[in-house]
Amino acid sequence: MKSLPFAMLLLAMAAPMKAHADELPIRGWVEEAEIYPEAIPVKAKLDTGALTSSMDAKDIEYFVKDSQKWVRFKVVAKNSDTGAETSQEFERPLIRKVKLRGAGGTDHRPVVKMKVCIGNQLLDEEFSLRDRKNMIYPVLFGRKTLERVGPVDTRRTFTQEPNCKT
Repeated sequence: MKSLPFAMLLLAMAAPMKAHADELPIRGWVEEAEIYPEAIPVKAKLDTGALTSSMDAKDIEYFVKDSQKWVRFKVVAKNSDTGAETSQEFERPLIRKVKLRGAGGTDHRPVVKMKVCIGNQLLDEEFSLRDRKNMIYPVLFGRKTLERVGPVDTRRTFTQEPNCKT
């Protein structure tokens, strides 16, 4: 009988999680997104295998501003309709550095907060910065971000255009 209160506790916790998941739209594994405040259009991969979100960044440079560590970098995005490239420089406070291990070895990356739009959701998320020139998608949403984006259907792509008016 001791397991009955535990089971009731689990059910009580699961109900709000299910209700929250039911409110979020189902996304495809690739979606159009925009980087704000400039509304730069990018293709984003929704990657349930990655924990942290990642963004393509060129010319990454560290500097100090008001006694705080900052990062300056460029985001270069290609418009999927016109093929035109957009280059925008950003400066953001350094949140932390992450050490990632993969097939290519160990990589140390800066992490910054960026505003991104997917569907009608404007999110303020942490992104590790890395030159992703050899990657198909300049933005990767990891599980920490996907908690707020919603479930992913791997059979679908481009379910909703970004629509975040600020």
